[in-house]
Amino acid sequence: MTLLAHDRYCDEIALQVGLLRSVVTSGADLSATVPTCPEWSLEQLVRHMGGALRWVETLVRTRASENIPEERIPLHGGPDTEGDPAALDAWLAESGEIAVAALREAGPDAKVWGWAGVLDAGFWARRVTHEITVHRADAALAAGLPYEVAADVAVDAIDEWLEIVAWVQRNAPDAAADELLVADRGIHLHATDAPAGLDAEWLIELTEQGIVWRRGHEKATVALRGPLTTLLLAFYRRLPLDSPGLEVLGERALLELWLEKTTFG
Repeated sequence: MTLLAHDRYCDEIALQVGLLRSVVTSGADLSATVPTCPEWSLEQLVRHMGGALRWVETLVRTRASENIPEERIPLHGGPDTEGDPAALDAWLAESGEIAVAALREAGPDAKVWGWAGVLDAGFWARRVTHEITVHRADAALAAGLPYEVAADVAVDAIDEWLEIVAWVQRNAPDAAADELLVADRGIHLHATDAPAGLDAEWLIELTEQGIVWRRGHEKATVALRGPLTTLLLAFYRRLPLDSPGLEVLGERALLELWLEKTTFG
């Protein structure tokens, strides 16, 4: 599947950091529970994302050949003061700046450890793009703010998630996704508002060996249709299937099983 350009990922990370910062400085209650990640407050979510940016910056800058524990990452946990939006914003801004700078300097082909078997900086540019894209949605939902994402990024986020599910099925035999190892079942995703020329439909075939997927308009056991941003958030379990604009056609139970069992990552 064609990836976005490395610079496109870097630009999007910078954009998403800025948008997440705007949530921090919006006056939102930093102690509010994030409904889509109820184990976190809004501040904890932001600290998680900023820490992830600093972890990736260290991996890429040092061309790490193995994982680096978070306790070895400078300022990984964020500012010492809690409930201080100015301090949190400044730390997040710096986290984004150093991560984007490291990724741009490295380029996509620099060799770097990666947990999914893709050992280059390009993996991290893509992974961070979609990590922050989805967590920014979590933050926006917690703060009651609107959320949109560029169509090309949303499509690539769905592609990447399908790749992760397939990788987990191959490499983590005890994962919940193994319950999806069944034959002759399929899921169709259909974005109803994709720009002309952007293929925003997917067929996910469930097999006893693992999922097989491709872009395209094909019939399946169940279909999920709706606007691309809403489709993305529902597929990432950030919005319920009954959200406005979404339509489920066929065997809803299969789609619900998919969403229940692809909860890793």
